[in-house]
Amino acid sequence: QVQLVASGGGLAHAGGSLRLSCAASGRAFSSSLMGWFRQAPGKEREFVSAISRNPSNTGYAESVKGRLTIHRDNAKNTVYLQMNSLKPEETAVYFCGLSTGYAFARRAQDFGSWGQGNQVTVSS
Repeated sequence: QVQLVASGGGLAHAGGSLRLSCAASGRAFSSSLMGWFRQAPGKEREFVSAISRNPSNTGYAESVKGRLTIHRDNAKNTVYLQMNSLKPEETAVYFCGLSTGYAFARRAQDFGSWGQGNQVTVSS
């Protein structure tokens, strides 16, 4: 059973930066797709970014391209999300997820393991 423990996030001003980290236990990490999602109050969990086991294969939601960067360190079983030029509308709880499927997933239902969620608040 994989466990994901996320850290980072917090409070930033609009235009500021934050970083999220997500550490995984177990041996599944290096062969799994890792993703970041976010969920604002009253809204559904939405895809932000994902990275395949090949770290050169990444995907982003259109709204975050050019500002958020995902990368992974398989030696540390950790995936990161660097968030720059943050916007107030990006205030949400951010979740990391792990998918053991073969496809490049962007749907929350394709991720079987989740971190606990970290609050990101962007003030205007």
